[in-house]
Amino acid sequence: MNAHFERPVRIRFSHCDPAGIVFYPQYLVMTNALVEDWFNEGLRIDYAQMIGQRRIGLPIVKLDCEFSRPSQMGETIMLTLKVAAIGRRSISIDILGHCNGEARFCARQVLVTTSLESGGSIDIPSDMASALAMFAPQPDSSEAQRT
Repeated sequence: MNAHFERPVRIRFSHCDPAGIVFYPQYLVMTNALVEDWFNEGLRIDYAQMIGQRRIGLPIVKLDCEFSRPSQMGETIMLTLKVAAIGRRSISIDILGHCNGEARFCARQVLVTTSLESGGSIDIPSDMASALAMFAPQPDSSEAQRT
């Protein structure tokens, strides 16, 4: 199906540096909140329960960000999350922050399912894998024709 998850975010005073633009680490706070909302609303997996009761973590193990244009207090940017790849223990996601058709930043994150008891990586739980299926990237139609 290759669905995506979106959320508008109003840029607040607390997001900005003295220059009046978003201090870039704040984008990572926003993307973390987006992932949590995606789990709760998009995947229908209670994120707090996943962490607290199930003791499954989802840390970022790889991060690549590009900042295109500054965002200013008072603007509302749209954050769009798409799944780039699903592995046995990891999920690669792309997040685009954009405003009025203009990219502000993009991030590629690799998240790994981990046991919060042992600290080690674990296979993606079956309920999570099932929920992720509707966000799974679809093969390029030209690739599908070649195979």
